[in-house]
Amino acid sequence: MPARLVIEGGVPLRGVIVASAAKNAALPALVAGLLTAEPLTLTNVPALGDVGTMVTLLRTLGAGVERDGTRVTVRAARIASDVAPYELVSTMRASVLVLGPLVARHGSARVALPGGCAIGVRPIDQHLKGLARLGATIAIENGYVVAQASRLKGARIATDLVTVTGTENLMMAAALAEGTTIIENAAREPEVVDLAALLTAMGARIAGAGTARLEIEGVPDLAGATHAIVPDRIEAGTLLVAGAITRGDVTVTGLVPDHLTAVLAKLEECGVALEVGPTWVRAHGPERPQPADITTSPFPGFPTDMQAQLMTLLGLADGQSRVTETIFENRFMHVAELARMGASIEAEGSVAIIRGVSAYQGAPVMASDLRASAALVLAAIAARGRTEISRVYHLDRGYEAIESKLGALGARVERLA
Repeated sequence: MPARLVIEGGVPLRGVIVASAAKNAALPALVAGLLTAEPLTLTNVPALGDVGTMVTLLRTLGAGVERDGTRVTVRAARIASDVAPYELVSTMRASVLVLGPLVARHGSARVALPGGCAIGVRPIDQHLKGLARLGATIAIENGYVVAQASRLKGARIATDLVTVTGTENLMMAAALAEGTTIIENAAREPEVVDLAALLTAMGARIAGAGTARLEIEGVPDLAGATHAIVPDRIEAGTLLVAGAITRGDVTVTGLVPDHLTAVLAKLEECGVALEVGPTWVRAHGPERPQPADITTSPFPGFPTDMQAQLMTLLGLADGQSRVTETIFENRFMHVAELARMGASIEAEGSVAIIRGVSAYQGAPVMASDLRASAALVLAAIAARGRTEISRVYHLDRGYEAIESKLGALGARVERLA
């Protein structure tokens, strides 16, 4: 039987916990190892399912990857294969990040189309349009994107929508292109800024990281580097909600508060007492949260990856809240499972109306995607009684040893194989 979590709720969480490094920064950083023949060393790399999948993919392409604790070294002296196979891409959509680096350094790439996933289609047309602007020929053959170019050439690219992985893919490709590339409507997420910092350490020339306009002056070769992965703002936010939803007192350290501005503002609106230091945030939960309205949007707006967790908190609020999801078309899959625990939520299209209840009740529930599984864990630690969460492999893709962290704060969480 697949692993599941059993949680006895109702314990206020208390204590100090350190945030892990960001999955969404570690994955593109690992891929950047394909851009150079020299070793790339990353520190603070989290032990997550998706990181393991990316390591497998890099090895498939011919890179040597060594892991020593949280330190990972990628050596791609030569690219042995340009194929990212469907069996890997289908389990982790970030696999598409190898497309730009392979074309830029190797001259060709065959990457399986990612297909759908539980929370939406997320097409990669912005990646492909951008690479075509850089001079790559793009074809779709037998379910694979086939991209080729003798040498990419700098261009002006304006994406139709803000895309994090699209910005990362094009930034990596442009780093080795001939001439200057301008990316307009670029993603501004901290993970994009972290990748730009890594590429700069490798010798790339990038200006404008963290703004909507990136300027990249291509170089002939990139060198190796050593780089520490940025902290995970989503895990940090989830742990702060864990303190708040249990009426507890939790301090998360090793984070960047500026990466959480929109989340912290909503927590305060919900009545959570916050103290913010240079690298830490302390959250003291209210007797009962206040209602609030949330609309997800690209950074620096409220992150879609925190929507399910905040909805779980609002499910216990004293009044009615409204959540509008603008990023993914099917990201309310946690609603039906929260209803099994007593939540009163009506979701239609991109809007969910939450009528707060006084308490959640423990129940058997099933995780449907990564952030939905985090929402169920939060509901379970706040609930009266016992909750069993199945399909927690979703959780393991993005949260490093979550039961150990919550357990250290006093939660009664047990993993059953």
